[in-house]
Formats: sequence, structure tokens, C-alpha cells
Amino acid sequence: MLLLLGLATVLTCLAMAIVWVAAVRIRNAGIVDIAWSLSFAPLAWLYAWLGGGDRQRTWLVAGMVTLWSLRLGGYLYRRIAGHHPVEDTRYQQLRRDWAPNADRRFFWFFQAQALAAVFFSLPFAIVSVNPAPGLGFFEWTGAALWAIGLAGEATADWQLARFKADPTTGGRTCERGLWYYSRHPNYFFEWVIWCGYAVVALGSPFGWLATLSPLSMLYLLFKVTGIPATEAAALRRRGDDYRHYQATTSVFVPWFKRRSRAPIASSH
Repeated sequence: MLLLLGLATVLTCLAMAIVWVAAVRIRNAGIVDIAWSLSFAPLAWLYAWLGGGDRQRTWLVAGMVTLWSLRLGGYLYRRIAGHHPVEDTRYQQLRRDWAPNADRRFFWFFQAQALAAVFFSLPFAIVSVNPAPGLGFFEWTGAALWAIGLAGEATADWQLARFKADPTTGGRTCERGLWYYSRHPNYFFEWVIWCGYAVVALGSPFGWLATLSPLSMLYLLFKVTGIPATEAAALRRRGDDYRHYQATTSVFVPWFKRRSRAPIASSH
């Protein structure tokens, strides 16, 4: 399995280097999000092809990963590189913070994304070397979790896209559908998807290592690149409207609204 992960690392780093060249040319580092999402499908099939494990199990996982990867990558492509591509505010801020060496620092940022993709693909690699025939409790339970996560994430993305396309909602926070119950339902269901992959891998030798993927993702979402950056950008754009949303809406797990304990004071 170590050889598989080593080969995956080399190939993914080379691919991200090519993506970095494209990002420099179009001045949009946000395409790294598209590349990161799409990188998992070839990784899963690489493991399925070279891992030597039971074909039924490896093909199940590769198929799951491919459906998720293409859906998310396609959604991000439409959002990031659509008709009027504008670099995401997170990367605009990094570009300002890293000036005048932003391009060089983005190169290493892209390489870090490549390493992260290989790390998160650990459940697929574990499954790919399991020779035990057939599918059991862990495989079917994990696949069910994955299906719930995929449906929830796709629904949240669709609801947000419809909200943004409505000309009457400009400047307001989306509180429709799943966004009424969670400030980040897309992140929550993304995490459920990764829990599904980990559960599938639990039936394989050393499958407990697969839990590192959802645990690490939970840390990143809450402490690094996910919720903190997204909410900081939302506060800059929507101010008190988003503060009220924060005060009344669950941050992650979809749940019922709570009452705001005090009026939100204006920052202006």
C-alpha cells in the first residue's frame, strides 16, 4: 500500500503543478478547488487497478468516489470558472497577504493540496488491498452513509444556487431549505460522505486508519479553511444580517432554530 500511496503522491503533485501554471495564466487560484475535487476519481481508480484487492469492493468504492468527485467538481466549475469567473474572496485575500510573491507561494499551496488529496484518499487505498471476497456490513453501511451525504450535499448546493440566482435576494443570507437548519449544510454532508468512505474501509485490515480522513476533515472545517474563512467573508459582505443568522442557526449539524438572546448591534 505504501508504494501505491507513493505513486499517487508523485502523480498528484505533478497534476497540481500543471493546475498552478493554469492558475497563474488566468489569475484565478480558485481553480485549485476544482482540481482537488476532481483528483479523487483518478486516485480511486489507480488504487482499484493496482491494489490487487477484491474487485467487487474496489469497484464499488471507485464508483462512489467518481460520482461524488464529478458532481462536486462540476458544481465548483460552474461556480468558479463559469461565464464570469471571479477569484474567490479567500484567494483574493491570500494574494494580497502574500504579495509580491503570491504566485510562488500559491505553488506550494497547490502542492499542499496535492498531499492533502493523497492523505484523504487513504480509505480508498486501504480498501484496494483487501483480498477478502464480497461485501459485508461495513461496506453496505458505509455506502448508505455516502448516499445520504451525497444527496444532502447536492440538495444544499442546489438550494444555494437557486437563492443566489433570485434577483430579489441580493445582500441577504440564504435561509432556505437545509440552510434554514444549518449555516453550513454543504460542509456537514460533505463530512458525512467521508464518514461513509471510512466505514466502508473499516471492514479491511488496518481499516481504523481510514477514520483519520473524516477526523482531519472535521478539524479543517472548524479550525482552518472551512467555516472560519467562509463566515469571515460572509460577515464582511452581509454584516448584521449574517450576525443574526449566526445567533439563531446551528453552525454545522442541521437543527432547529434558536432564539437570539439579544438584539444584534450594528457595527457601522
